[in-house]
Amino acid sequence: MPKETHLKARLDAIDWQILKELQDDGRMTNVELARRVGISAPPCLRRVRALEEAGLILGYRTLLDEKQLGYDVTAFAMVGLHSQTEADLIAFEQTVEKWPLVRESYMLSGEVDFLLKCVSPDLQTFQNFIIRELTATANVDSVRTALTIRRTKDEPVVPID
Repeated sequence: MPKETHLKARLDAIDWQILKELQDDGRMTNVELARRVGISAPPCLRRVRALEEAGLILGYRTLLDEKQLGYDVTAFAMVGLHSQTEADLIAFEQTVEKWPLVRESYMLSGEVDFLLKCVSPDLQTFQNFIIRELTATANVDSVRTALTIRRTKDEPVVPID
């Protein structure tokens, strides 16, 4: 379990187990979750709601196989900006929000300002996005791209011991 000094909320062993179980299977019923963590359903539901209200549980999603849905290309774009003023950073972030091919965006320290994870149905669509949209965006100074060969690890959850 992570050290309590790093936590923003106090969690007991049952809360940790609830978080772990929900990360493993967010579709299970409250009754099943309660059974797995060893408490009855009503207090289990209260705990889950408290974890949601505290912002520890941000939401629930279904993970899809992008390749089977026609998104054969996964690529990363490393973006450098001319200016890193707060207003320019916010403007770029707002532009990124409008691009459906960009699935994740991270502001970085160092030589690259943003790392964008993109999915695309094909290489031509990704190249068109880079040329027509990303590099044409105000304040973009440089763009480097990297195509993925294969995914070697995919753990979209927080490690909980």
